[in-house]
Amino acid sequence: MIDIKLLRDSPDFIKEAVVRKGYKIDVDEIIELDKRRRGLIQEIEELRRAAKEISSAGKETSAADRDKGRDLKEKTKIKEKELAVVEAGFFEKFSQIPNPASADVPEGKGEKDNKELKVVGDKTKFDFQPQDHLELAEKLDLIDFKAGAKVAGSQFYYLKNEAAMLELALTHYALDILRDEGFQVLFTPDLVKSRFYLGTGYLPKGDEAQTYEINDSDLGLIATAEVALAGYHADEILDALTLPKKYAGVSHCFRREAGAYGKYSKGLYRVHQFTKVEMFCYALPGESPTIHKELLRLEERIFQGLGIPYRVLEMCTGDLGSQAAAKYDLEAWLPGRGEWGEVTSTSNTTDYQARNLNIKYRLPGGKTDFVHTLNGTAVATSRAIIAILENYQKEDGSVAMPRALQKYLSFKVITPKK
Repeated sequence: MIDIKLLRDSPDFIKEAVVRKGYKIDVDEIIELDKRRRGLIQEIEELRRAAKEISSAGKETSAADRDKGRDLKEKTKIKEKELAVVEAGFFEKFSQIPNPASADVPEGKGEKDNKELKVVGDKTKFDFQPQDHLELAEKLDLIDFKAGAKVAGSQFYYLKNEAAMLELALTHYALDILRDEGFQVLFTPDLVKSRFYLGTGYLPKGDEAQTYEINDSDLGLIATAEVALAGYHADEILDALTLPKKYAGVSHCFRREAGAYGKYSKGLYRVHQFTKVEMFCYALPGESPTIHKELLRLEERIFQGLGIPYRVLEMCTGDLGSQAAAKYDLEAWLPGRGEWGEVTSTSNTTDYQARNLNIKYRLPGGKTDFVHTLNGTAVATSRAIIAILENYQKEDGSVAMPRALQKYLSFKVITPKK
């Protein structure tokens, strides 16, 4: 959530921030709820103070004062119930205010307004008609969507044979790079309490809903290891001298993907479950923009090592989502569709998640404040597999393996099954 002082002291800034991100939120209504909430808190405190003064008289309290004391307690109970309703309404609406976009983020309403920063590598060209990853996977016996749908429903799948080994190789490859860069590796829980998926902004309802909730429990399946990694230091005060803290989290990711995303969402591109290596950092506020660029550099290093052509986009204000103050996407060239496709993203969520999860830092002098949190995809194996199959395909239907992965594999080429 945002700093409530911003709402109270700079309401026009918050209104502008909401508009910049394209949200429709009645900020004035939230301000009025906050005023009413604070007024009720003050009334309750005064009623309790008055009741305490009467009770402190002990045996000397008169019958009239005892009646007054009972009346004050009754009024307090009524006000407390009223406060509970007002507070619930306030926090529900207040939590919907998105993290304001950084001042230097490009203005825009959506995907078409994102800014291309650079293109790395030439688009892969073939002297034959390239196939998409679904055609290749079928002929190479790598993915079984039919069995996945039978067992779990549409957009689930089985990775088979060399594809299963390729997923493990991609995970190992990314982790080796991140360990070299000082990241601590964690395999995270795939389930977390609602506090953590709500606190990181992964909502089970609404336009940005992704989370699968578990019935009759307080648990949900994570959409990304970011959720569990953000919870790792919840309710802690970190020594500023130990920051930044850098974690590489490995997890399965579960996403509802309930929207209609068009023809380029088939196959592995948009599925309900996949494996991902996620980068997550806790940082001092003044360092977070620099660390954000570092996460982007690492994403580029990983895809440069794989030899996949890509471009870097800076997300515009209307395409940031609720959590991010700034965000970069890395899109790989996918010959099977003849288009770019997102394979990684990295976001600076500033103190938005840290406020929800109560994560602070302490300076040597004793001062404390909320940390900044940042996240970035090192590799989402499903989309990386698409990029490899489509960019490394050969005319005979085989697929070569990137040199960087070969030391993790027992094969250099995937050949068609006879």
